[in-house]
Amino acid sequence: MPLNTLSGRFLGLTVIFVVIAEILVSVPSIARFRENYLQGRLELGELGALAMLNSAGDESSEGLQSVLLQASGLLNVVLWDGGVRELVLSAPFDGEVTASFDLVNSDARTRIQDALHVLFLDRDRIIKVTGETGRGTVEVTMHEEPLRKALVDHAKRIFYISLGLSLATAALLFLAVQRLIVRPIDRVVAHMTAFRDDPEDSTRIISPREGARELREAEVALHDLEVRLVSALRQKERLAQLGSAVAKISHDLRNMLTTAQLLADRIDGSEDPAVRRTAPKLVGSLARAISLCERTLDFGKAEELPPVISIFRLAPLVAEVLENEGSNGAGLATLKSSVPSALSVRGDPDQLFRVLTNLVRNAAQAIDATGCAATVTVIAREAGGTTEIRVSDTGPGLPEKARENLFRPFRGSARPGGSGLGLAIAGELIRGHGGSLTLEETGSRGSTFRIGLPAPSPAEAAAAAAGTGRVGGGGEVRVP
Repeated sequence: MPLNTLSGRFLGLTVIFVVIAEILVSVPSIARFRENYLQGRLELGELGALAMLNSAGDESSEGLQSVLLQASGLLNVVLWDGGVRELVLSAPFDGEVTASFDLVNSDARTRIQDALHVLFLDRDRIIKVTGETGRGTVEVTMHEEPLRKALVDHAKRIFYISLGLSLATAALLFLAVQRLIVRPIDRVVAHMTAFRDDPEDSTRIISPREGARELREAEVALHDLEVRLVSALRQKERLAQLGSAVAKISHDLRNMLTTAQLLADRIDGSEDPAVRRTAPKLVGSLARAISLCERTLDFGKAEELPPVISIFRLAPLVAEVLENEGSNGAGLATLKSSVPSALSVRGDPDQLFRVLTNLVRNAAQAIDATGCAATVTVIAREAGGTTEIRVSDTGPGLPEKARENLFRPFRGSARPGGSGLGLAIAGELIRGHGGSLTLEETGSRGSTFRIGLPAPSPAEAAAAAAGTGRVGGGGEVRVP
């Protein structure tokens, strides 16, 4: 099984951890085996020594001593009695005692070190071992090779047992992981792959069903993500269809408006003073409508064209906005302007006209919905290198839903039947100017929207004041 899979890595880690655990258990076991082995030799030596003492003086005692030493695997046996050391069994041997071990006074760490030393030693040594038995202290001398062979056999048994336990444990854990973890994860991955291939198919959304808390939370999160993505894709599709419909409508509307503009040009030549005052505004409104249709057709996307920046006086533009809204019937709203006549603004006149129209019209419609008279005021000033334009009203304020979805198309409408596009379009147009449109305050005493635009330099403002009139007699200077 590849180690780059979850199952393979888990299997490998399981085997490693089980082997480590067995090593931690087997090392003390080897030390205990050595201690028991040596303790057994001490007891055999004591029994042989007692047998030798009981047969002292017999003719067969010399032969018995050899038999006892050979049977116990010892070279000599010494008994301690009241501090007196007595050599009871002995036989001649070649070599010298190279190591001594005290089973009584050694600690666990020393026993483990001695056991490992014997296990990996590749030569025979003659050792002396001292320990306690049931009858007293015994000291024996012996070859260490039989002990090393017995330790090797014991270590092999432990190794095979550990290997078997490791494989069995790893197999069981592998099957458990496959069933409880890997299979649910594979299911989630399969759902993600299927959803990736067709994200608009709602039947491919995963249904959470796992019992484990972590896996269920992952499935719930994936389910929510897929639901939101499907909803967003459907909304994008509707917006694309709407954009296509708008382009078709704009094409036909442009043709109709062009005809209306030709008729308005004829009206402009009338001798009637009232008609002469109204005709320029009608022509300007038709020109803006035709320009908007042409931009929609040229661009063909859900974004606005970059603004054509110029420097012009703001007061005439605001006056035209308020006059147009008033002539359309502002209802219960009283429209006022508090814009200094000399204040110049840096922006696209047509786009700012649309922004202010949207804000003033939204405020007037909100006031009409209440059935109570109120005021809509446009205030402007220059402060700290920024031109601030505020559209304030004394109406009912924005509802909670509208505040949560402000500047979001099709969601931020504050009145029944509204599309919520006005504020979204206004916000996009102001951002295109490098400025900002924010809701400064709202409540039972009214709402205030603030437009912040980069202010023109003094030289640009002076040039605009000295320029030719464009909007209601206001000066305009084109800025590249």
